[in-house]
Amino acid sequence: LCPPVMSRRVVRQSKFRHVFGQPVKADQMYEDIRVSKVTCDSSFCAVNPKFVAIIVESGGGGAFIVLPLAKTGRVDKNHPLVTGHTAPVLDIDWCPHNDNVIASASEDTTVMVWQIPDYVPVRNITEPVVTLEGHSKRVSIISWHPTARNVLLSAGCDNLVILWNVGTGETLLVLDNMHTDLIYNVGWNRNGSLLVTTCKDKKVRIIDPRKQQIVAEKEKPHDGTRPIRAIFVADGKIFTTGFSKMSERQLGLWDLKNFEEPIALQEMDTSNGVLLPFYDADSSIVYLCGKGDSSIRYFEITDEAPYVHYLNTYSSKEPQRGMGFMPKRGLDVSKCEIARFFKLHERKCEPIVMTVPRKSDLFQDDLYPDTPGPEPALEADEWLSGKDADPILISLRDGYVPIKNRELKVVKKNILDNKPPPGPRRSHSVCDPDFSRPALEEVLEEIRALKETVQAQEKRISDLENKLCQFTNGTD
Repeated sequence: LCPPVMSRRVVRQSKFRHVFGQPVKADQMYEDIRVSKVTCDSSFCAVNPKFVAIIVESGGGGAFIVLPLAKTGRVDKNHPLVTGHTAPVLDIDWCPHNDNVIASASEDTTVMVWQIPDYVPVRNITEPVVTLEGHSKRVSIISWHPTARNVLLSAGCDNLVILWNVGTGETLLVLDNMHTDLIYNVGWNRNGSLLVTTCKDKKVRIIDPRKQQIVAEKEKPHDGTRPIRAIFVADGKIFTTGFSKMSERQLGLWDLKNFEEPIALQEMDTSNGVLLPFYDADSSIVYLCGKGDSSIRYFEITDEAPYVHYLNTYSSKEPQRGMGFMPKRGLDVSKCEIARFFKLHERKCEPIVMTVPRKSDLFQDDLYPDTPGPEPALEADEWLSGKDADPILISLRDGYVPIKNRELKVVKKNILDNKPPPGPRRSHSVCDPDFSRPALEEVLEEIRALKETVQAQEKRISDLENKLCQFTNGTD
């Protein structure tokens, strides 16, 4: 007699099946932060291996706070802010090639780029390295180029996408007449040769920015009327989140070779928060965080059906106001950490650590393939002339040690050479024929010297405060 055949369900093998999320202990959170209440589908938070930056409430203008990653606990109510915008800040993004440089976009129609010192400044940072003016309405999206130095993208409510060279403060490209309505999000592919955008006109567009051409587009990838999000994932595929006609949240996976039909389309739930997708190319995992949700769902994307595999959900009690996502080089490889989120509450920021359980203490090669490092692969003009390059990869075998970044210097032609300042300022003595050039240079030189003195003294005060802290800690 044949033995009875036991029917059993085959469970898909994946090293990420048991990934679990854990909030940090209470003393490792950032407390007493007045997170911005602006209604905007931005993530409100940007993190890198050195700092966490959060858009905050501020009177008379727009501001964000930058905290050294290690400075956890209660944040001093007088902690300096980055304040330079005259209206709320809507989006912030750290430069992938310099951990001390961050860009901010604002309702005041400008984009500003800031140099953040390694020490905590004594006063608010009010002087950006460069202000980029080109939008006529509020700017809600900014994103750095993944591989070219100093290339920054901004998108505004004027339906324009502008590419800037931050090193010269000049516009590289303006993508107009491509979007007929409000742009919801913009994402680069891995080497920065293509963009994916979503728009209120319900289209997903794939754009070659240098040719200023739409190379593919999909109308209504999701039938619902609420905002769609799209990102590039491995092999040039597109991952989207949106809503069905019945207002159910959906995710979709699309292949550019056949943009008509989705490779995968899954319904999730009936919540109304827009799902923000965060993608880790090294593990092919997409994490979905809904604004106002209290959970993070994660999925693995593979080459076999059903292509988008649900892994698990991290759930908590409180809803998230926004979310930051740490680049791979900021993670603790000794603890098998594969992702870290920075969840914003109303008054605090809570890091959430995603870990793969492993018994061995040795470095796990399969979890940490070489990952993009901080070195850019191209200069801005090389990229503009048509060159492409993949990110320069680094090994995380010994963990990542942040390097001392070189300062962002903006090379600008002297604008006084070719045009008078705009508007009523013309009456100033600078334009007076009696006001000599050497005198102007002298004033500028004196200002520069004074600024340097102030910065040096601020650093000295900061060092002395740190010493004082050490003394007081020692006497406790």
